[in-house]
Amino acid sequence: MTGDPRERSEAVYLLLAGLFLGSLIVCNLVANKFLTVDLGFKTFVLSAGALPYPLTFLVTDLLSEIYGRRRADRVVQVGFVVSLFVLGVLWLGSRFPAVEGSIVDDATYERVFHSAWRVMAASMTAYLAAQFADIRLFHFWKRLTGGRHLWLRNNGSTLVSQFLDSSLVVLVLFAGVWSGERIVDTVLDLWLFKALVALADTPFFYLGTWLLRPFALERTEAGACC
Repeated sequence: MTGDPRERSEAVYLLLAGLFLGSLIVCNLVANKFLTVDLGFKTFVLSAGALPYPLTFLVTDLLSEIYGRRRADRVVQVGFVVSLFVLGVLWLGSRFPAVEGSIVDDATYERVFHSAWRVMAASMTAYLAAQFADIRLFHFWKRLTGGRHLWLRNNGSTLVSQFLDSSLVVLVLFAGVWSGERIVDTVLDLWLFKALVALADTPFFYLGTWLLRPFALERTEAGACC
């Protein structure tokens, strides 16, 4: 980075935005693989997309804390546009036949990505609602506590928004397909896993805030931490 404080600040902002967008896109691309995560006291059955997705909430909380609500909102909006672009590319790739000897043939491509549009439609619906809710709840708790209790606004916003995200994505994907009981069980299982990850990343939120706060030039919406 150069010695210009403004350029350093923008470089950090772009890095956080890149982490957000990368996590968002990859979680949609791997969402069709289901796996088990054994935490000892409970074994979770999850989409592989649930592994990187909680990082998006950590990043939006860091963006909100360091750069304010408006700039965090911009990253969420760009994420929606990029998701639409990826969806278009996946559709375009299916319109042209694979050449003979292609490592990924048409059947494999179709098997992996045939439901990507449905997964991404569900994901984007949940994504917009949950991410905007997360940012606004973060600043609600921040105003309520006068900028104190960093852990409260980090976890208070993420736990609620993750429940909203889990509920919406499962409902959009499986309403009318699964029983109500299975939908409720899946939502709670997914939310519990995300909630545990959110609680576990609290030290990283403190660390990230401490490391990144000096890079922010204008923090009209940022207050004292801790």
